[in-house]
Amino acid sequence: MAIASPNTPTSTSTSGTGQGYGAALATVTTLFFMWGFLTCLNDILVPHLKSIFDLNYTRVMLIQFAFFGAYFIFSIPSAKIIDSIGYQRSMVVGLLTMGVGAFLFVPAASVPSYPLFLGALIVLAAGITCLQVAANPYVTVLGKPETASSRLNLTQAFNSLGTFLAPFFGGLFILTAARKIEEIRALSPADLQAYRLHEAATVKMPYVGLGITLALLAIAIGSFKLPKIEHAQHQRGEKVNDSIWKHPNLVFGAIAIFVYVGAEVSIGSFLVNYFSQPEIGGLTEKVAASFVAFYWGGAMIGRFIGSALLQKVKTGTLLGICSICAAFLVMLSMLTSGHFAMYSIILVGFFNSIMFPSIFTLGVAELGPLTGDASGLLIMAIVGGAIIPVAQGWFADRIGIHHAFFLPVICYLYILFFALSGSKPNSERYAKV
Repeated sequence: MAIASPNTPTSTSTSGTGQGYGAALATVTTLFFMWGFLTCLNDILVPHLKSIFDLNYTRVMLIQFAFFGAYFIFSIPSAKIIDSIGYQRSMVVGLLTMGVGAFLFVPAASVPSYPLFLGALIVLAAGITCLQVAANPYVTVLGKPETASSRLNLTQAFNSLGTFLAPFFGGLFILTAARKIEEIRALSPADLQAYRLHEAATVKMPYVGLGITLALLAIAIGSFKLPKIEHAQHQRGEKVNDSIWKHPNLVFGAIAIFVYVGAEVSIGSFLVNYFSQPEIGGLTEKVAASFVAFYWGGAMIGRFIGSALLQKVKTGTLLGICSICAAFLVMLSMLTSGHFAMYSIILVGFFNSIMFPSIFTLGVAELGPLTGDASGLLIMAIVGGAIIPVAQGWFADRIGIHHAFFLPVICYLYILFFALSGSKPNSERYAKV
């Protein structure tokens, strides 16, 4: 598997800095941790804002739609920013935009206003989108092409570490004084407004702290002399006689990202309700929620293991094996009941682990100066995390939550196709002609 175009040099310039790839990779890895941390804080905002504003499930899920919708809206513009100012400066722009979004939680909480919270989330997600569009391909091309998937899996493992730690942080600083909805509804208008102001204010300190951290990180990234990847970005005034649409591995990869994120988020979103079913676990929602951590924790462990395996195993091969295992485990859970069905679906998280970085790496293979544009398309496909869960919910309302998991199975079967055939770059396709 190759990342650079066969017609472009694979050497990278360090602009005389002498900085090794290890230092650059460690620096960029902090970005993966931060956006994973901030993304997972949405899981704390959902119940918190639901109780503050007495929202139904449809309205409160606007949090996820606003967040994931930003990927669709801002991915391509972010790719254009990379073409204009390069990867490193684009990362700084992403961090500063995230910082602005974090600081906007202060006026949203001061009113308090649910629409303002959604607006702050959109700005925050716009910054994360720019960061992802820049950082994912940068890690992919930062070093030897044959170990690109291994590097991206390693950095994504720290992204998963952020998602693992965020709920503890949010629970400690944001959900410290939650009240039952019945008690809130019994408050007088004056007391209700006072309660909302008090509870909304709990997000101020955490997000101001995160905003300051993001600003400092932007300064650090801007000051660090990261190696330049000349062959994987547009040069000013350069005309590229190529198109991202001429690379089937990218087009198929975008669909694979769409269905992967959709499947992962769908499963994670339904686990609490699934484990609460009498025929599955019969657990209370509070107990069921504790089991969900194993699903996301499995992804973190799997990425560390996957990073090592991908040093020796081809990316497409390992992706195909994981997609088969994930599809099998979901079907097994659908066809069984009790704790066997519970642990089968939890184990899917482990096999999800290497999918996003592996699909991404295969999708941008041999794109050369189009890598930034390709990254924009792949990150835009993350919108599947907003669409497929809604579709699964529609099926769950009609055929039951147990059998609605057939939709993720279809997603994993498509990923299997991508791993075996759709991921082949043009050099391999034309070699057979």
